[in-house]
Amino acid sequence: MAHLQLMPLAAGGGDDEMEEVALLTGGDEEAGPEEGMRRVQVRVTGMTCSACTGAVEAAVSGRRGVRGVAVSLLQSRARVVFDPDLAKEEDIVEAIEDAGFEAELLPDSTVSQTKPHKSLSGQFRIGGMTCAACVNSVEGILKKLPGVKRAVVALATSLGEVEYDPSAITKDEIIEAIEDAGFEAALLQSNEQDKVLLGLTGLHTEIDVDVLHDILKNMGGLRQFNVNLALSEAEVVFDPEVVGLRSIVDTIEMESNGRLKAHVQNPYIRAASNDAQEVSKMLHLLRSSLILSIPVFFMRMVCPHIHFMRSLLLMHCGPFRIGDLLKWILVSMVQFGVGKRFYVAAYRALRHGSTNMDVLVVLGTTASYVYSVCALLYGAFTGFHPPIYFETSAMIITFVLFGKYLEVLAKGRTSDAIKKLVELVPATAVLLLKDKEGKYAAEKEIDASLIQPGDVLKVLPGSKVPADGIVVWGTSHVDESMVTGESAPISKEVSSIVIGGTMNLHGILHIQATKVGSGTVLSQIISLVETAQMSKAPIQKFADYVAGIFVPIVVTLSLVTFIAWFLCGSLGAYPNSWVDETSNCFVFSLMFSISVVVIACPCALGLATPTAVMVATGVGANHGVLVKGGDALERAKNVKYVIFDKTGTLTQGKATITSTKIFSGIDLGDFLTLVASAEASSEHPLAKAILDYAFHFHFFGKLPSSKDDMKKRKQAIFSQWLLEVADFSALPGRGVQCLISGKKILVGNRSLITENGINIPEDAENFLVDLELNAKTGVLVAYDKKLIGLIGMTDPLKREAVVVVEGLKKMGISPVMVTGDNWRTAQAVAKEVGIEDVRAEVMPAGKADVIRSLQKDGSVVAMVGDGINDSPALAAADVGMAIGAGTDIAIEAADYVLVRNNLEDVITAIDLSRKTFNRIRWNYFFAMAYNVIAIPVAAGALFPFTGLQMPPWLAGACMAFSSVSVDFVDR
Repeated sequence: MAHLQLMPLAAGGGDDEMEEVALLTGGDEEAGPEEGMRRVQVRVTGMTCSACTGAVEAAVSGRRGVRGVAVSLLQSRARVVFDPDLAKEEDIVEAIEDAGFEAELLPDSTVSQTKPHKSLSGQFRIGGMTCAACVNSVEGILKKLPGVKRAVVALATSLGEVEYDPSAITKDEIIEAIEDAGFEAALLQSNEQDKVLLGLTGLHTEIDVDVLHDILKNMGGLRQFNVNLALSEAEVVFDPEVVGLRSIVDTIEMESNGRLKAHVQNPYIRAASNDAQEVSKMLHLLRSSLILSIPVFFMRMVCPHIHFMRSLLLMHCGPFRIGDLLKWILVSMVQFGVGKRFYVAAYRALRHGSTNMDVLVVLGTTASYVYSVCALLYGAFTGFHPPIYFETSAMIITFVLFGKYLEVLAKGRTSDAIKKLVELVPATAVLLLKDKEGKYAAEKEIDASLIQPGDVLKVLPGSKVPADGIVVWGTSHVDESMVTGESAPISKEVSSIVIGGTMNLHGILHIQATKVGSGTVLSQIISLVETAQMSKAPIQKFADYVAGIFVPIVVTLSLVTFIAWFLCGSLGAYPNSWVDETSNCFVFSLMFSISVVVIACPCALGLATPTAVMVATGVGANHGVLVKGGDALERAKNVKYVIFDKTGTLTQGKATITSTKIFSGIDLGDFLTLVASAEASSEHPLAKAILDYAFHFHFFGKLPSSKDDMKKRKQAIFSQWLLEVADFSALPGRGVQCLISGKKILVGNRSLITENGINIPEDAENFLVDLELNAKTGVLVAYDKKLIGLIGMTDPLKREAVVVVEGLKKMGISPVMVTGDNWRTAQAVAKEVGIEDVRAEVMPAGKADVIRSLQKDGSVVAMVGDGINDSPALAAADVGMAIGAGTDIAIEAADYVLVRNNLEDVITAIDLSRKTFNRIRWNYFFAMAYNVIAIPVAAGALFPFTGLQMPPWLAGACMAFSSVSVDFVDR
């Protein structure tokens, strides 16, 4: 690895400056010791694994006066907070030494507080995990690392997401910790924006490396780079404000005269490549095991029935039979060659105090192999040949590998949703180049990953949009179904927004890129899906608990099985005819015991929840329903109430003015100008409707036909037409107020007018009541302390609203409408849509109170809103659903993001949750039923009644298929 540091590191920061770690349960990572407490650092020598750190923590925590302790395995240090009145530093050192480690008190006992640093989130590929116990082991080790704030590991994807402080721990130290625990690890990607991994074509020799060094060394804006000749890769850290990624790639090719060509490595393509390599590796092991095991099985089951072959195998080579010797040689290759991975994994698991499937495989196969070797040697030197079972260990390993191979394939299929999303991004884009006069004079095909904000790109008919952007030229229709789930093609013209990964159908478009890389809608969707698939549903705790005790229980049952059968045989409790003539009671009992160990499988339990969650999040993403986590998916299945906001949720959010009425001598045009001026600074949908209505009233037929020219002309007119406004303020739930020509104007609902002591005339009140009874909203306008007019507005219901409300009722869910509108309008709208429970005249902040009132009896409440104005209510709800999010999918308050503005997705989300957890329950049932039935059968529970005995190799075959049954059930 060639390494070059181009910029000096910041001063300070030696080895003695260990990062701040959480010392007290539930405390803040950066919190200092409590008042009166003392903090010391101790160097601890002799720790080798997480079990050692646990031993140190337990020993120190047990001392009187100790309030908190954190141990760093990587830095070989312990940081202890204690009460100096109850304990001394020497007591802490003594406690560590009593635990079997060497301890040295560091001289600097006062640790200065460090400034909080930006956390990084890294995604690591973790190989070698086989069950939930492995996941628990890796998560436990990661969470104990200094500087790691959060760690989530997913068995189904073999991925781990770690949030860590880069000033306290590096990715290499995290990888080292995972590998020390007995697993393989590699960083796939992180959210560090100024780092990129480049693949290099033409990088073959050290001379090429030197050329690359010279190019990068002279390039401005680069901070650091690493070149890996073996992998033909270069990791570059750069300042994006100084140099762009495309500039780096172009400079490398230009300065090397085309000798070196760089391209950005796509982490998802690398992950897919790793998946393929894992499948290939497992297939190779399976083939090797099959090639060696089939002859052993053939010699055991077929050859004894062929006279010629039987005679040949019974011939002696020294003291050994040729058949037995061949079996020993072949099985030894399987046991210690092909099966080496099981021994290594089992040793590492036991070394860290955990158990997994590999431990069971090693116990079962080793018992069979060792017995067979002993029986072979006994027969060679005594002449009495007891039965040998070499084929048992070989076939067990073969079947287990076959199960692992199927499991790897199944895991790959569960991530199909992300793969399909990644494949939406085109590989290349057509960049338009300008000449000296600023005109587009040439085109250049570039890697899509090199697009920069501001680039103008040409999108041909039938090709995909390479990045998020704005149309600057051309018209067309774009199919956005693959991203948003919206089936109908969307018309695009100048100033229209386009989404990267969507399909341009008809015309040529020129778009200006606005978001690239991780900032695009597609990247955010992928990130959300990945996050959801990484998260654990609460129901997963059951599987984690069972996985933690599963192997010890199985080993205990195996021993009990052996002892029971052996004692019964020794005491004559069953007839001798049950035991084969060439066998004995010991071998008879041992075969039952081995079958119990081999047939037991915790893998299906560990995969039951993750596979279902992954499939559900993938299906949801394909339909524009983005789930933010397994916990949200689980809560949604128990929803009892669904609360709808009225404006923009049940209604279309496109208010139109139906009538106006003047109650003073003011001209209608002047009235609309006055109201439009007051509403111009408001962001409310009703304000925009009033503004558009007033504009068209004054200028209809006076605007150019070109839409582009019309928008420019409209902006110019606005600045000249509207009146000057002072002291503007928006009053949530009521309206707006401001000063025009020194006089106060109020535009809003009845509450706003009456609060300001303005009388509403009887004819105005009657007109307002008539509007409200017809599901319309009345906007009152008062100027200079007098009511001057009233505007009637309507916001049509969405066409699917009635069907969705009826559908929710059939699902046993009570729909509730909450709105800030008046009671008459609210009840009229609710009656039209079929909702009985209405809460009207509720302020935005009061929506959260409505939700809490429904939650008092333990009911699960879902809130459907726009994700912006309804953020407090979405956060207060058990399940927050942001509907009509469109391209704004990173809504913090929502648990579900419904990309389309379609209420039917609410039913889709809840139905998806219910079906997913119904599937999880079935998965658990099959996983538990398999073990509950298979283990007694393997132990010989049916043998006294049926005479059927399950040989260990058949038990191995059953175990191999059980772990993939979960995936097949999900399909």
